[in-house]
Amino acid sequence: MNPFVSFIIRTAVALPSSILFWLLSFAGFDQTFLISSLIAIAGGGIVYGITGAYLKNRFLKRHGLTYKEYKYIKKNLDDANTKIKRLQKALFTIKHIRSLKQRIELLRMTKNIQRLTRREPRRFYQAEKFYFSHLDSVLELSERYAFLSSQSKANRELEFSLRDTQETLEDLTKVVEKDLYEVLSNDINHLNFEIDVAKNSIKKYKELPDESRRLK
Repeated sequence: MNPFVSFIIRTAVALPSSILFWLLSFAGFDQTFLISSLIAIAGGGIVYGITGAYLKNRFLKRHGLTYKEYKYIKKNLDDANTKIKRLQKALFTIKHIRSLKQRIELLRMTKNIQRLTRREPRRFYQAEKFYFSHLDSVLELSERYAFLSSQSKANRELEFSLRDTQETLEDLTKVVEKDLYEVLSNDINHLNFEIDVAKNSIKKYKELPDESRRLK
């Protein structure tokens, strides 16, 4: 679940609860201002925690995950987030204008996989190859390429290494594209099914006699 949205919801529930606790303690039970304030803070904190637990439980149920599974996925997503930041820095450090479009596309697909998986954690299982292999390869090659391209003195061996790295990055871009397709595969299959149903309905409608169409 989006941490910011969770914070807003929890605060929106906890703040009025704190005010209610304060009013009940101060006016209803004739407590001092200080004690009423402490009760309000404690009560609001408890409500904030309970609301958070409820939101998390509902989120996990909606996505069919256990807490243990979600914790495992979240850890890997957090690790990936750090790697993607490093990847972005490396890709835009590379001094090779002709490959700029390809590098932007690579970063876009990488971020899309991360965004989709954060929004729907169960997609992680469709992107395990990306998270456990392909992302690391892309990051390692990009940082290596950025380092080599920053060297002022070029020679044939360095140029060959740069060219080889660039070609490998291009191949990995295609691999990441397949990873993104795999993450979206269920959505694509569902869309194709809906299209087939719609086409079938249109076909049946067109086959109806004109009089039957007017009645409908």
